[in-house]
Amino acid sequence: MAAARGPGAAGGPTGPGSRTRAARPAPDQVRRAELPPVHGAVICVAAPCLAISPEHGQLTGRGIEGIYRAGRRLLARCVLRVAGRDPVSVQGRSLGADLAVFTATVRTGADPGPDPDVGVERTRHADGTERITLRNFAPRPLRLPVELFLGTDLAELAAVAAGRAGPELAAGVHAGGLRWTTGDAQAVTTAEPSPDDALASAGLLRWELELGPGESRTIELRTTRDRAARAPVGQVASPLAPARAEGDDPRAEAWFRTSLDDLRALLLRDPVQPGDAFAAAGVPWRLGLAPAESLWAARMALPLGTGLAAATLRTLARSQLPGGGPDAGMIPGPLRAAGPQLPPGCTGTEATLGFPAVLAEARRWGLPQEEVARLLPAAERCLDWLRGALGQDGFLADPDPGPRRCETQAHAHRAALLGADLLAGCGRPGAEEWREWAAALRERFRARFWIDGPDGGRPAAALHPDGRPLTRLTGAAAHLLDTGLLGAGRLAPGLLDRIHTEQLARLLGAPAMDSGWGLRSMAAREPGHNPFGHRSGAVRAHESAVAVAGLAQAGFEKEATGLLRGLLDAAETFGYRLPEMYAAEQRTAGSAPLPHPAACRPAAVAAAAGIHALTALAGIRPDAPAGTVAVNPPAGTPLGALRLSGLRVAEEPFTVRISRLGIGMVEEAGDALQLG
Repeated sequence: MAAARGPGAAGGPTGPGSRTRAARPAPDQVRRAELPPVHGAVICVAAPCLAISPEHGQLTGRGIEGIYRAGRRLLARCVLRVAGRDPVSVQGRSLGADLAVFTATVRTGADPGPDPDVGVERTRHADGTERITLRNFAPRPLRLPVELFLGTDLAELAAVAAGRAGPELAAGVHAGGLRWTTGDAQAVTTAEPSPDDALASAGLLRWELELGPGESRTIELRTTRDRAARAPVGQVASPLAPARAEGDDPRAEAWFRTSLDDLRALLLRDPVQPGDAFAAAGVPWRLGLAPAESLWAARMALPLGTGLAAATLRTLARSQLPGGGPDAGMIPGPLRAAGPQLPPGCTGTEATLGFPAVLAEARRWGLPQEEVARLLPAAERCLDWLRGALGQDGFLADPDPGPRRCETQAHAHRAALLGADLLAGCGRPGAEEWREWAAALRERFRARFWIDGPDGGRPAAALHPDGRPLTRLTGAAAHLLDTGLLGAGRLAPGLLDRIHTEQLARLLGAPAMDSGWGLRSMAAREPGHNPFGHRSGAVRAHESAVAVAGLAQAGFEKEATGLLRGLLDAAETFGYRLPEMYAAEQRTAGSAPLPHPAACRPAAVAAAAGIHALTALAGIRPDAPAGTVAVNPPAGTPLGALRLSGLRVAEEPFTVRISRLGIGMVEEAGDALQLG
């Protein structure tokens, strides 16, 4: 699917398997299209369908507004006039991931005084369906002329975002509506009831409606690509369990429900194998496969079942590079900007390291053994790639040649340990070798990456190719706390020892990193800090959730609680639909988190972050192959009592309750599971 580049994208090579940096032009030669702001837009998504509306609901054709399908703008303009007047907007809001409602009023002048006498409600669905309901508030009958001005350019989303959309196309009258065509695309808008008049040259549909006192009439529009104007097809049946969260803090239920709805709405079919679904990175800029982010979303959604993880792994396995060269076994992915301090990193590296780790954890959650066996060869090729990609210093550069980033070493360490667990559990050779390599990496990392100081020190953000450390404290350090799940409910050891883990926990919980709304991507006192910088200060929901879960697992309840409450407060402010990032201005009394104008919302990793952060409070540690599950909630209860129902462990429903005393109680589990 065509998509514009969002803040996470970067210039340079983005083709499959690209891991080397290309020569970049001088800054004065670089001209990038500025993405139009979308933070105030009301966005509906049911992938591959998308509707982007201003808060007043009138689609004017300006900017990125419109109805899209598979990256093509089917309708850019849909302006309503009632009795010759533009309705006065009252409210625009989302009713769900795929649905929005816009309320307005009209004063026709039939009665003196300031009161409106007509109510207008427009319900717009991502699939291109809109219902316009007009209601007569006046004490007498009204005869209302209703006009809709429609138009489109049939432009690709990437062209719209870059400001390269063409002029509106001439419309043709179609039965019950209008039609627009180009050489390779078509859009049809039909109306029910059929309009009394259609003027193609003006893109106009017109009705004369008679409404008695208190009566209402509804006009339904449907915009599709097909002449038959049938409803869009192709949305994915969700592999995610219909789980719920409920407890003392009612916001937890709203956050969990919205996160799940958004994640479902972002599911796309793999065009190669339509039976497989993955989570698109986000809308509006990245409504397509982003290997690293799609994999992260699937991993964080494992408590909702292994179906999404399995389908995502199958999709990525089909893209794995063949052959015997240095890139063999790699999962390709584009470069991603990393802020002003570091060159772009390769998302393919992150996805390749994540593949065996996610497969190993999915196995523990209950992925059937036949599916594990099917995906195991691809995981082994990922590990083979890791072995060949290591530098002479034993670290993994990203890209090569380039810096040794701390989070890349954490991903590599997790891939080795969880990959070893996977190999051993499936009777494959090499497990002990990978465990030994991981132990050696821990020693090297602690010796080279930890920067001692009078305040206790910190991990380096990266090592330059010449070995010099980049001393910035960044949110990427949260990945050092993300260890992964092994058999028998054990957590994998981390790259840091206990003393250094405790120091990192203090750093992440301090005001320089904890903005009050979540974890900053770079500490506030670091040179180059920018509260809106997507890698130099802004809060990234995904990293904040990783930090919450890692801190809770490591026993640092105070720091985990502070970040979790900030993240939940931010979610409430954003209507429980967290954007992928938002500004990290320090929280003060009466303040609210500031949106980033170019952030995707909804985004897969931000939606999955809500599920990950809340399920972390239960401390669920399954071992489906061994037929056991343990519940180890953190000692504190930051949100009071919490009940998570409808989860899935070993392909069976699973419900757990956490009391106000922090005691975990399993209420429902598969008969074959032994509780630990």
